[in-house]
Amino acid sequence: MLAYVASALFVIAYLLLATGTSTESWYSPTALGFVGLALLAAHLGGASARIGGRRHR
Repeated sequence: MLAYVASALFVIAYLLLATGTSTESWYSPTALGFVGLALLAAHLGGASARIGGRRHR
């Protein structure tokens, strides 16, 4: 799940860079890229398995 959110943030950051939209807010392309990288690192670290994963018996 975290990987999907990270990829969505990467797409938004890419679109902001590609269109040349200048944003001076928290959602600048660099900030979105860093948040996406943090979510991807959390996903690869196994955090998404602990958040709402299925319980196996």
